Amino acid sequence: MASDEAGEDVGISTHAQGPFVLSGPVGKPDETRVPLRGDLAHIGLAGKYFVPHYAVPQPRTIMPGGAAMLATPDEEAPEICTLMEGDSFELLDITGSWAWGCLSLDGPVGYIHVDRMEPVSK
Repeated sequence: MASDEAGEDVGISTHAQGPFVLSGPVGKPDETRVPLRGDLAHIGLAGKYFVPHYAVPQPRTIMPGGAAMLATPDEEAPEICTLMEGDSFELLDITGSWAWGCLSLDGPVGYIHVDRMEPVSK
């Protein structure tokens, strides 16, 4: 506990507290299973991971012909999985012609071409 000039206890702890304590290196989660990047995370991860921005997923449906989910926004990237027509995709970010997102908060996470999805019908 901290004290004032007179030596009285002022009730302020000098020990690190709270969910975002800078206590040392933390293991990096599997980027193909956890919707987390250095700049952005799924809103469901708020309070678990600290990033500058959290995104509320925008539901999208995979179009006929399906879509390959890739590890990076690159045609030569390893394929994580294949999404089938009608599958739901949680869109978190769009950069150019690539959409980054996940199938659920538990993954898988990756990139698909924007033109392979459409808004969910209501």
